[in-house]
Amino acid sequence: METTLLWLQLAAAAAIILSASWFLAKSADVIALKTGLGRSFVGVVLLATATSLPELGTGVSSIALLDEPDLALGDAFGSNLFNLLIIGLLDLYWRDGPLLTKVSYTSAVVGALGIAVVGLAALALLVHGATTAMSGWHIGPLSVLLIGMFLLAMLLIYRSGQAEGPMEGEAEDGEQYTSRSLAGAFMSYLVSAALVVGAAVWLANSGDRIAEVMGWEASFVGTQFLAFSTSLPELAASFAAIRLGAPELAIGNILGSNVFNMGFVLFLDDVAFADGAIWAVASDVHVITAVFAMFMTALVITSITLRPRGRPTRFITYESAGLIGLYAAASAAVYLLA
Repeated sequence: METTLLWLQLAAAAAIILSASWFLAKSADVIALKTGLGRSFVGVVLLATATSLPELGTGVSSIALLDEPDLALGDAFGSNLFNLLIIGLLDLYWRDGPLLTKVSYTSAVVGALGIAVVGLAALALLVHGATTAMSGWHIGPLSVLLIGMFLLAMLLIYRSGQAEGPMEGEAEDGEQYTSRSLAGAFMSYLVSAALVVGAAVWLANSGDRIAEVMGWEASFVGTQFLAFSTSLPELAASFAAIRLGAPELAIGNILGSNVFNMGFVLFLDDVAFADGAIWAVASDVHVITAVFAMFMTALVITSITLRPRGRPTRFITYESAGLIGLYAAASAAVYLLA
């Protein structure tokens, strides 16, 4: 009976996320077009922040309440991989040519910055794995570099978007929102974000309880299940953006979420961990996850820059096949090495 109730709670939380994500993406699109900030920047900042807060909550609570710092790191790195898989799934859903040819080069900049922060996080794991010199520090110096790189990334993304200007068709798309007020869009964003984050925390807690009841909590399945739970907002919001005809918003949300996970979430995870630098207690398997995330992001960047292109078949593109294949390979590697 308890297991059935937990699955019902999981389904209810997922339903709330799926419904609220539509309004979240819609309000973010209105804000992007009415303020002139552009879909790329708003996707990275507003949409990615809202959909990435579950990773932050899960990470800090895993450390503060469960004393499981490695679970917090596994969720952040695992969510990166799942987010990049979402791009492959979005490309399968999109039918107007390869999806990544429809976004601006600013998204490639976001991807490059994502590789930089993931690489720095991987370096932190390797450095602390090789020496204990900084293990007693409350906050690792590389964590400080991560938050600094995150802030720099936000500035560079804004400047890149402003220099590139609006995407073709954004002005016409903005005409459909003439009856919508900017204040109303911000209010809708805040309410939708609160619902998404609240439901995502409920979903993650229900998922954690299910994993415990099923005996998954310390296993590969448990880690994957947790990463999926906390990445559902990205999945739902990105598909909602695609249905709005705003692929720039969807890709900005996903790539921006990865920058947020590595630069902001991991920094706060290290702050929350009171027994020295969090990197000192991390599993080496996260390095493998980081390497696969960098390869997948490099594929995304390449796909954005190689244009114009068509779909090689009606059902799949090279990038969707590559992203799905790399995700499967990463999951197999983590399973075998964990």
